[in-house]
Amino acid sequence: MKNFFKRLCIKTAFSATAVLLLGSHISGCSNSSSSPPAPDTGDDPISYEVSVINATNNQPISPVAVITHNAGYSLWSIGSAASTELEYIAEGGSNSQLMDSLDSEDATAVSGKGAIGPGGSETISITAGASEQTRITVLGMLVNTNDAFSGIRSVDVSALASGESISLNASVYDAGTEINSESSGTMPGPADGGEGFNAARSDTSNIVRYHGGVVSADDGLSASVLDQSHRFDNPALVITITRI
Repeated sequence: MKNFFKRLCIKTAFSATAVLLLGSHISGCSNSSSSPPAPDTGDDPISYEVSVINATNNQPISPVAVITHNAGYSLWSIGSAASTELEYIAEGGSNSQLMDSLDSEDATAVSGKGAIGPGGSETISITAGASEQTRITVLGMLVNTNDAFSGIRSVDVSALASGESISLNASVYDAGTEINSESSGTMPGPADGGEGFNAARSDTSNIVRYHGGVVSADDGLSASVLDQSHRFDNPALVITITRI
């Protein structure tokens, strides 16, 4: 399959508060007149483990992008046009363009190591690059499709305490950038081995929406190279976020 990229971008930082606390521990234990430790300012970096399970029958998922970001960032929304970065993911499974486009103040991103096969899973670790990055977005392409992707968008994880988790089911979306012809040469996955990203948008809707599903040759779409095994239902992904 084409255009699957590996990318890892984990940002770590040490706050001045952590240094002060360490210094108090070392020098102030036996001195009753020493100043109390400085209060926690909440600026220490927060890390998460994101577990992604592929719940489909025969739809490998492209390397998953995991993003921590602030409340003002949104990668997609129903009824809006797909960005070029989303199009690269939804048509070709490539998330490197998305990673390169992010402002580190607004968002931090990590890529999975590789495609996740049906029934498979991967756990991805990420550290928020700033205290304002309290939301998480996760997505990957269903590669035996023209432009379908699955994921969760802008999940607020600010209330998660250390060790707590939240599990979510991810629906399948249509990027609206390519006609769902299912025809030979139009899909990058192993069912076809065809084209990935194409800058020319052939879908006249040009908006993100919920995906209607695969038709396949078994159900009468004669030009389709897919069969009934490539059909999918929601959820396509089961995603668990754990604060660590």
